[in-house]
Amino acid sequence: MMRLSEVTTLRLGGPAREVVEATTTQELIEAVSQADASGISVLLVAGGSNLVVADEGFDGRVVLVRTRGVEVDQDACSGATVTVAAGEPWDGFVARAVEDEWIGVEALSGIPGSVGATPIQNVGAYGQDVAQTLVRLRTWDRIDGAVRTLTADQCDFGYRSSRFKTAEPGRHVVLDVTFQFRLGSLGAPVAYAELARSLGVEPGERVPSARVREAVLALRRGKGMVLDAADHDTWSAGSFFTNPILSAEQAARLPDDAPQFPGADGSTVKTSAAWLISHAGFDRGHGGAHGPVGLSTKHALALTNRGGATTGELLSLAREVRDGVAARYGVVLEPEPVLIGCAL
Repeated sequence: MMRLSEVTTLRLGGPAREVVEATTTQELIEAVSQADASGISVLLVAGGSNLVVADEGFDGRVVLVRTRGVEVDQDACSGATVTVAAGEPWDGFVARAVEDEWIGVEALSGIPGSVGATPIQNVGAYGQDVAQTLVRLRTWDRIDGAVRTLTADQCDFGYRSSRFKTAEPGRHVVLDVTFQFRLGSLGAPVAYAELARSLGVEPGERVPSARVREAVLALRRGKGMVLDAADHDTWSAGSFFTNPILSAEQAARLPDDAPQFPGADGSTVKTSAAWLISHAGFDRGHGGAHGPVGLSTKHALALTNRGGATTGELLSLAREVRDGVAARYGVVLEPEPVLIGCAL
């Protein structure tokens, strides 16, 4: 019996009752629709990078999404329209985009997981997110029992969110994703101050996409955010908490030196979860009291399995951090990964 710890980047999670591997779109649809018709719960797993699974495991069908394929329609005038199967590894796709001079995802280098998972929470980093280049996707609608095509404006993308995560969680199985890219050797304007400093340029300047990718990978490695089996700091689900979006009144109660950035709607303020965590007294590496779990020694926002941990121990640490930040700053941190069979 397979344990979910075998297919998640946290290396945590108990046994699955049933496992089906889907290598084609039709196999993926059949695996899900047959389970739905039989009243069996379904858990989709591709890269396993955004999952926290209970120690008790999953009493249902785990569908391993192993579909592959990249279709390209490209010309010098309209750019590249690229359709990617849901199971394609995301960073491999980004590497190809940089090599083929498709502009707009180079700052998303090094992110683990699959292409099909990226629209669910509108994956983003270093000033880019997938909503900027995604034009449409195909899904299997589990309620209507049909394949649907949704355009970007139908996905309700927001900061780390989409209709698939908020309004209709679990309804849609992403089959493939289509991106539209401009062509060129220079990446998109650098939109993130830390990345700009690393590249030695001002925000808004453009540099070769290959340089952007190299710089992002270096930054992520320095934070333990590039998977490495030998490095326990990478045994994580990435950033465990999202950066809080606050009202103006909430933001005004933060210390003057707390990071504050204008929210997308113009009336809210985004602050840094990592800053709140570290300034609430949780240093990098904190967590020994909970067992073999801890904050990453490289980045306070990642909760890590130091080897031999349990999901219960990880969640105990997460609660301590969440409650400590709330007590200090009145801000309740929200988890970014999907919790399966467990809760904070």
